[in-house]
Amino acid sequence: MIAVSNVSLQFGDRKLFEDVNIQFNPGHCYGLIGANGAGKSTFLKILSGELEPQSGNVIMNKDERLAILKQNHFEYEESVVLDTVIMGHKRLYDIMMEKNAIYAKEEFSDEDGMRAAELEGEFGDLNGWEAESEAAILLQGLGLADEYHQLKMSELNGSDKVKVLLAQALFGKPDVLLLDEPTNSLDLKAIQWLEEFLMNFENTLIVVSHDRHFLNKVCTQIADVDFSKIQIYPGNYDFWYESSQLALRMSQDQNKKKEEKIKELQAFVARFSANASKSKQATSRKKTLEKIELDDIKPSSRRYPFVNFQMGREIGNDVLSIQEVNKTQDGRVMLKDASFTIDKEDKVILLGDPLAKTALLQLLAGESEPDSGAIKWGVTTTHAYLPIDNSKYFQGSESSLVEWLRQYSPDDQTETFLRGFLGRMLFSGDEVNKKPSVLSGGEKVRCMLSKMMLTSSNVLLLDEPMNHLDLESIQALNNGLIAFKGAMIFTSHDQQFIQTVANRIIEIHDDGTIFDKLMNYDEYLEWKEQQEKQNKKK
Repeated sequence: MIAVSNVSLQFGDRKLFEDVNIQFNPGHCYGLIGANGAGKSTFLKILSGELEPQSGNVIMNKDERLAILKQNHFEYEESVVLDTVIMGHKRLYDIMMEKNAIYAKEEFSDEDGMRAAELEGEFGDLNGWEAESEAAILLQGLGLADEYHQLKMSELNGSDKVKVLLAQALFGKPDVLLLDEPTNSLDLKAIQWLEEFLMNFENTLIVVSHDRHFLNKVCTQIADVDFSKIQIYPGNYDFWYESSQLALRMSQDQNKKKEEKIKELQAFVARFSANASKSKQATSRKKTLEKIELDDIKPSSRRYPFVNFQMGREIGNDVLSIQEVNKTQDGRVMLKDASFTIDKEDKVILLGDPLAKTALLQLLAGESEPDSGAIKWGVTTTHAYLPIDNSKYFQGSESSLVEWLRQYSPDDQTETFLRGFLGRMLFSGDEVNKKPSVLSGGEKVRCMLSKMMLTSSNVLLLDEPMNHLDLESIQALNNGLIAFKGAMIFTSHDQQFIQTVANRIIEIHDDGTIFDKLMNYDEYLEWKEQQEKQNKKK
């Protein structure tokens, strides 16, 4: 259990928290959500003791241990990977070091023997004899095989260091576990392993994540940072989102009778309670949902962009044809004899090597040329492209956002029209006078989406469109792409986005060849699992 009492924190004129009182209990996973800048990561630092609030305090039993996913990837450069994981349990690691130092002495005194016996007893109580095997299991689950375990941290790449630090946080069954964006740098298999691990975690877990599928899978409660307070809601992220939207509709419809609102709430809760059976914590979550009262859910102060891709022209049957395309980049084969056609209703998720996926989208967008083969677009098609790196669109631009957007408008639109378009993407008032070169990563993506919507294209090419976006923008973009009537080819690490949009899989293998199948993502995962089982039998 961990709690905060009357916690307040303010940076200058900006008030993050005011008299926050909240308790996080064992057996629950709390998804800490809030708009960008609301203070989610700051709150985790308060809980961990890294940051002192201006008033109030953090309450935790003195015999309980807290672990947090560390963000300094270079903190343990000279340490061995396996040892770095065990360092997650400081007391256990200190015992191991002191014990080893005593046994390394050339002259072993009676006092040394007594001290060693004390340490051995505590070492056993802390399950020390299983420490190395537990650390190895965690590393393997996150995708780091045995050959990495005795390397120094300095020998690992950045993403592998993140995995080691995540294993360090998970090690030793901490009483309170704090995770800030734990799925970053993890592949799908490692994310699935982490989800299962956390679903079976029996102590107190608080997690910050932009991965909605992950939040839906592991969370039993949502802790919403809003209005400088933190409010706990039962259920996962989808339940919180839908309930906040329901509350907003109810608050806007003042004439609706309370009895009608209660019926709408009851139907809503019943639907989500049924879905709760998919979680290990289903029983407690379902009971909590069923106790919700009308006044328990409140409208959020969140602002959601309005993403709406309209086609300026109906798309014909001939959309795109790829014939025996080959592409080598920096001496590495990206595509080898790739051939496929795209139909007007296809929503294609590209899987496989990130560089190869980006190379294919660049070819389709006309930003590079194939070494051989042909790419042919249908005569009725117009395509819009969102690159993974959009920096060239903003470099050296000293104009306002209105003027930046005007250059991509197919017609000479008025300033009022362009301001309205930017307003849909949450640039309102004086924000439209910002210089494009000073925008944040998320703001740049929203500008690029505005640019794409202006073109009214009937084919969308999207390379990791959720990068840099907050949960509100991710949700709005996901909804907008579900509603899009044209064809789409995209890459993404957002599993919920893939599940709700894609109806076709194209996977690029390491040798540049492709696997192409008309199936949704869940069917693909099931097929993949069957393939792995068959390979194990051989």
